[in-house]
Amino acid sequence: MTTLTAARNAPLDVVTLGEAMAMFVATQTGDLAEVETFTKRIAGAELNVAIGLARLGLNVGWVSRVGNDAFGRFALQQLKKEGINFQQVTVDGNYPTGFQIKSKTTDGTDPSVEYFRKGSAASHLSTADFNRDYFGSARHLHLSGVAAALSGQSLELCNHAAREMRAMGKTISFDPNLRPVLWSSQQVMIDQLNKLAFAADWVLPGLKEGQILTGQSTPEGIADFYLERGVQAVIIKTGPDGAWFKTAAGDRARVPAIKVSNVVDTVGAGDGFAVGTISALLEGKTLKQAVQRGNKIGSLAIQAIGDSEGLPTRAALAE
Repeated sequence: MTTLTAARNAPLDVVTLGEAMAMFVATQTGDLAEVETFTKRIAGAELNVAIGLARLGLNVGWVSRVGNDAFGRFALQQLKKEGINFQQVTVDGNYPTGFQIKSKTTDGTDPSVEYFRKGSAASHLSTADFNRDYFGSARHLHLSGVAAALSGQSLELCNHAAREMRAMGKTISFDPNLRPVLWSSQQVMIDQLNKLAFAADWVLPGLKEGQILTGQSTPEGIADFYLERGVQAVIIKTGPDGAWFKTAAGDRARVPAIKVSNVVDTVGAGDGFAVGTISALLEGKTLKQAVQRGNKIGSLAIQAIGDSEGLPTRAALAE
């Protein structure tokens, strides 16, 4: 196994961890079984966030494992292209890089996605992949429920990283990104993801995710569930309505969505929202300004094919 050299030098603004997958997006609509041609992209919830933050000029580190195969080399090429620090990415010769295939839709509905990731290199992430100096060089840790769901040892890494970064006085964001099929049961998923959420400063669930995780039906009920357990701010994605937030100080507001007339690909909208919100908060913007940026980047993400193709550069965001 080989650990790679950094694309950019520390210190980092943000560090995150998770799985990169090659993604094949159908070039025509219909049943995936009938599609003959696909376009190759890169995918992965945490990687989407890393790409989006790097495009906005933040120095981002991404921790993972990829296979010693074509898909792994493709992932590394994309990391280098985006200027993401990949010093702590390991090329694992024992396990493959995962991939997925995604359908094409033209009516704004969610595309269907089929995953081929069981036993992937990234599912073998563990606390052995935690380099305290590397993580500690970042001022912020972003975690997602996808990395937590990959395996028991990957979940252990997420919890360990949260504890260590908290002890070092860093801020932490958490996007639940529910993947029920990857968990042994819904209750295990709820228990484990809430444990990670309680360790975070900023929690960013979708409304339905929050309802599942907390048993509460309203945005305020969901927010209070986490705020009462030490979270500083809860930002809830409410779909076409935009987003709603509440802080530990009691500040709350609804932030309207940005209307999009042509929805191309809904996958990645939540990651785009995280990019906007996290980047703005790290720049010292108010929470309302951060959520406005989250809505903006989320709206851009759904207007492009691919999970990260619509994420803007700083210049494009200014436009």
